[in-house]
Amino acid sequence: MRGVPGAAWRPRENLHLTLRFFGDTPEPVADDVDAGLAEAALRAIPFDVRLKGVGVFGGADPHALWVGVAESAALASLAAGCERAARRAGLKPEPRKFTPHVTIAYLRNPDRDRLIKFEQRCALFESAPWRVDSFTLFSSRLRRDAPSIYYREADYRLG
Repeated sequence: MRGVPGAAWRPRENLHLTLRFFGDTPEPVADDVDAGLAEAALRAIPFDVRLKGVGVFGGADPHALWVGVAESAALASLAAGCERAARRAGLKPEPRKFTPHVTIAYLRNPDRDRLIKFEQRCALFESAPWRVDSFTLFSSRLRRDAPSIYYREADYRLG
């Protein structure tokens, strides 16, 4: 996580894979989301996942650099369970297709040549697999000109 001028690299403790973003959620709805996430966790079984490749969001005006997650039917199923939990709680559907990734940097006028070289250098990156046996619901506090702060709200064990 270096070598791209204009990249604001995320601190290690902020790296995460988002299954579903819920946004600001009032307490009664949050309770329903919690119940739905617990149900989604019970329906899932532990599985392996691995990181694979890199990319950017934003096309001609890149704003985020990410590490991808290898295709996984189990991960997609778990994300769909989180989406069902949101819908049952009355939240609007997620308009974007689930694209599993870990954002590693936000970009502000990045050096395009260095960004392309970073992507090329990391294109074949692939991590060792690791076991997913739980997921966590986090809330976050955005800060101006500083990384967000994340708070652990609930943990859900699979199976």
